[in-house]
Amino acid sequence: MKMKSTFQLGTVGERIKQVAAIASCASLMAGLLMVPAMVTPAMPDGLQTATNSAIATTTRLEVHLKSRQAILYQGDTIIKRYAIGTGRPGWETPVGTFQIRQMKRNPTWISPFTNERIASSDPRNPLRGYWIGFWTNGKNWIGFHGTLDASTVGKPASHGCIHMYDHDLQELFSLVSLGTEVKVIP
Repeated sequence: MKMKSTFQLGTVGERIKQVAAIASCASLMAGLLMVPAMVTPAMPDGLQTATNSAIATTTRLEVHLKSRQAILYQGDTIIKRYAIGTGRPGWETPVGTFQIRQMKRNPTWISPFTNERIASSDPRNPLRGYWIGFWTNGKNWIGFHGTLDASTVGKPASHGCIHMYDHDLQELFSLVSLGTEVKVIP
């Protein structure tokens, strides 16, 4: 059976659907969609870290510090706006363009002050259920995470990280990937 295919430019999701349809007809599906994520070996707490920008996507995030909003885009289209908490004076959230370099479900928190490790199951873990890291100085990380105090969302109250409501963070985690651009704007 000869199959005629027309591959047109569109969103990444449309391209994946087209390639998947073509591959399934040719019985190639098993290996085709297994794209390596280009990560380093697991860190002690099981966290994976991106080593480059091999994951090309049109999904991107803008973090607006002044209005305390994170905006998720697909191309130029706004997908969702999220209320966020940001870094407090002396612990400002870094400004610039970054990429998501870490994503972890049920992360262990390591205190930057005492090096104490607080397991994901511990009610004292401030990261809550998800971690999306986008900045590091080689020792400490900054990223999106939940908060033990939901009243910090909408305020400059963190040590530089982006605080989110748990349900918003869970949704965002499902919509981004390693390599997604994060632009932090004053």
